[in-house]
Amino acid sequence: MKKLYFRLAATNMKNNRQLYLPYLLTGMLSAAMFYIMLAIQYDDGIRQMRGAGNLEAILIFGTYVIQIFVFVFLFYTNSFIIKRRKKEIGIYNILGMEKKHIARELAIEAVFTGVVSTGGGLVVGIVFHKLLMMLLYRITGLVTPIQFYVSGKGVFRTIVLFGVIYAAALAYDLLQVRLSNPITLLHGTSAGEREPRTKWLMALQGLCCVAAGYYIAITTENPLQALTLFFVAVVLVIVGTYSLFTAGSIAVLKLLRKNKRYYYQTKHFTAVSGMIYRMKQNAVGLANICILSTMVLVAVSTTVCLYVGTEDALKSRYPEEIVVSGTPVWGADHEKLAEELQRTIEENGRTVTARRECTTFALFGIDEGENGLRLTQDDGEINVNYDKLAMLDFITREDYEQYEQVSLGTLAPDEVIVVGTPAYTLPELKVLDRTYRVKTVELPDEAVADSKDSVIIGSGYYVIMADEAAFREVYEMQSAYFGENAAQCRYELLLGIDGSRSERIACDNAVSDRLAAIASDTGLTGCHTVRGEYREHNRSDFMLMNGGFLFLGLFLGSMFLMVTVLIIFYKQISEGYEDRERFAIMEKVGMSSQEVKATISGQVRMVFLLPIVTAAIHVWAAFPMIRRLLMMFGLMNGRLFALCMLGTIIAFGVIYFIVFLATSRSYYKIVGNQI
Repeated sequence: MKKLYFRLAATNMKNNRQLYLPYLLTGMLSAAMFYIMLAIQYDDGIRQMRGAGNLEAILIFGTYVIQIFVFVFLFYTNSFIIKRRKKEIGIYNILGMEKKHIARELAIEAVFTGVVSTGGGLVVGIVFHKLLMMLLYRITGLVTPIQFYVSGKGVFRTIVLFGVIYAAALAYDLLQVRLSNPITLLHGTSAGEREPRTKWLMALQGLCCVAAGYYIAITTENPLQALTLFFVAVVLVIVGTYSLFTAGSIAVLKLLRKNKRYYYQTKHFTAVSGMIYRMKQNAVGLANICILSTMVLVAVSTTVCLYVGTEDALKSRYPEEIVVSGTPVWGADHEKLAEELQRTIEENGRTVTARRECTTFALFGIDEGENGLRLTQDDGEINVNYDKLAMLDFITREDYEQYEQVSLGTLAPDEVIVVGTPAYTLPELKVLDRTYRVKTVELPDEAVADSKDSVIIGSGYYVIMADEAAFREVYEMQSAYFGENAAQCRYELLLGIDGSRSERIACDNAVSDRLAAIASDTGLTGCHTVRGEYREHNRSDFMLMNGGFLFLGLFLGSMFLMVTVLIIFYKQISEGYEDRERFAIMEKVGMSSQEVKATISGQVRMVFLLPIVTAAIHVWAAFPMIRRLLMMFGLMNGRLFALCMLGTIIAFGVIYFIVFLATSRSYYKIVGNQI
């Protein structure tokens, strides 16, 4: 008797290989990807690398994302397969097989699927683990021998995860069989063929959710707020997309049907009526394709932009090779410091190519609209007025001109220049008890961007004072006013040097040693708190983090793309079986073969374009918010991000089109003579 169940299960899977082979292949690839991510995460060589903590955090995040999506899309695929097989199971039931016998057969199929998918995935993952490790090392700049090994923890966690997934899928299948009678099973693939009702409330909800998500993404200026609200916007857009595809599309099609002039034309009549039926059956699948396509575009474009823009981010964080900063004491100590460091650089055979220095202090401000900016250092008030928070960096005209390499002209003692974004347009600026006239000057866009981004929390400004006397007056005034919450001055010295990367690193080490010696020199009283940062020293950290993000983006993008392909494939098969009889009936009632072909082609094109066009619109709306998030990683180059996003959309569009053409063959083969 047991052999009968095994033979029956094998025969059923063979007869339904068009459904099971993609399911098995996808399960294997998912298991392989999950294992590889775990194996890299548990690799001892990576853990010992400098900055490995950031990379490990990225990989941990990736494993959680993969777990969630693997569970969702494998469960979704299984539910599709069991729906397609309900008629077959109903026939078995009518022929005398009890539900417990059907349950045994389904259990055997589930065990076989789970063992082949998980075992095959582990084999593929173990084989290709080293290759992907080499890719990760390549893009992150890591240099270390890569040992071949099998991760025991990775194998165990993969078996547990996929065991739970296939057990849950089996439980769902058994529940479907248990709760259905034979007649229901026979008509399982045709369930729900009545015309769908128009759910205006759901359509309106979807429109409102998408509009709210777009509004948050486009209008949120503060990068920290963007980080907080990003996931809110994502959830709103996802909910809105499902609602619009499920209810909104049907509502629009029914409105077109009410337009008699439009509807009662041959090509419109069949197209609209067919799309109403098609959207009812496949709205969720199309929404899934749209959401996954959006995820692919966002994940790949942002991580590619971060990686390509590593040099820009480095230069934004470290304007010159050597950045020395600290809390200054008024006097000539910092001139001595600059001379000492310049001498050290020259002793190491390097030439100073640039020297910039400035002294600043920053105050928080509350934007009160027409009343200007009110200064405050009260943390409670800042939190309450977070959406109106601004930061003002005070600097002398001389230092600003040297730092930004621009000319501002002369300033009277009671005048200031306010540079930043959004532009400060009021004629006066009140600083505690003093009121200054605001002088307007024309500056290059780069200088305005630097002024804002270098102090970015929300709105950011440089307040440029006439001279050191005016600067010190404001500093001492705020020190007395705010007491222990008062701002402290920050001295910054930027030194550019020539040479190759190895030569610059050697020079950086010498400067670092000299700074350590200076810190213990009691003769330089204002230099005890200075510290140095070095562009080349931190390049590896940037490459490790951005390369890790790129690896994760490509990894997750590949997974999302795989899910998208699977959903498109099963959607084509589903629609093929459902459309075959409808199109045959159309020919029998008088439609020509050419008219039927035109109807099929029109519907296929519309269904093909709808998800990808909607995904492109989602990405366009998310562009401002994602750009502000990238600023938190030091990437200020909006043009680079726009180009990366455009390139990703084009590349994904080409892949999507190729996949759709390939999967459409299955659809046309099922539909048969109608094409």
